[in-house]
Amino acid sequence: MSTNEKILEVKNLKKYFPAGRGKVVKAVDNISFDIYKGETFGLVGESGSGKSTAGRTIIRLYDATEGEVLFKGNNVHAKLSKADQLKFNREMQMIFQDPSSSLNPRMTVMDIIAEGLDVHRLVKNEKERRERVEELLEAVGLNREHANRFPHEFSGGQRQRIGIARALAVEPELIICDEPISALDVSIQAQVVNLLKKLQKERGLTYLFIAHDLSMVKYISDRIGVMHLGHMVELADSDELYKNPIHPYTKSLLSAIPLPDPAYERNRVRQVYDPSQLDTSEEPEFREVRPRHWVRCTTKEFEQYKRELEGKE
Repeated sequence: MSTNEKILEVKNLKKYFPAGRGKVVKAVDNISFDIYKGETFGLVGESGSGKSTAGRTIIRLYDATEGEVLFKGNNVHAKLSKADQLKFNREMQMIFQDPSSSLNPRMTVMDIIAEGLDVHRLVKNEKERRERVEELLEAVGLNREHANRFPHEFSGGQRQRIGIARALAVEPELIICDEPISALDVSIQAQVVNLLKKLQKERGLTYLFIAHDLSMVKYISDRIGVMHLGHMVELADSDELYKNPIHPYTKSLLSAIPLPDPAYERNRVRQVYDPSQLDTSEEPEFREVRPRHWVRCTTKEFEQYKRELEGKE
């Protein structure tokens, strides 16, 4: 259940990478958004849009080029003391895209999940450590007996459940889910998303859910931000974004989603995004076209989009 309390504030965040000969790749270019305690904020876009780089910069895997990331009011990219760094690492965790490469193949499941417990000294003895890990395994739908096995003995979906248990071990407040289902079979994806929703309800978690599959993001997210070439081009409540997409890039993403309806599929018109059709008379800005619905656009496009929305009412 989301609240009005901001847990994360991203302000004008930029992350550039050197590309040789004095050039830079603007992976994340001046994005801003807030995440409220208890909600799931979806961040979507195709490969190369900058969404995963944004997530990794927020959690300090990358240093920000410019801008601020405020977690519970504190700038995470400021110089932190060792104690503050440990506290931040405990309160914000990440679930990675590929469960195969994110789990150490030489460690047992017990040691993988308990690593955070050990670092943060959250258990007093070996008995408490084992009990905590076994409780976490059951919480993510695995068996206690799995604790003594190694990652290669599990399926992709089971490995991702281990990754979720590892993130939960230190009792974080915010979890960044970096494309957590993209490496899984379609039949397993819904199971993992349902598990994340269940855990959120039980433990009061907040998620930043990063993905390229808009249909799955709609299912889990309260609000959605759409990224393209480092920019956030649209942000709205989940239902609003699906019913009233405004930016041409968002429309193209939505038009590509297939539905299990033969009649719809026969008549589905795929909208191709053509950036040359955008207004280039001025630098676009992030503007609120109606309450809680933001679009990156110029003044001319802003007026056009407002008329477009009024025509739908």
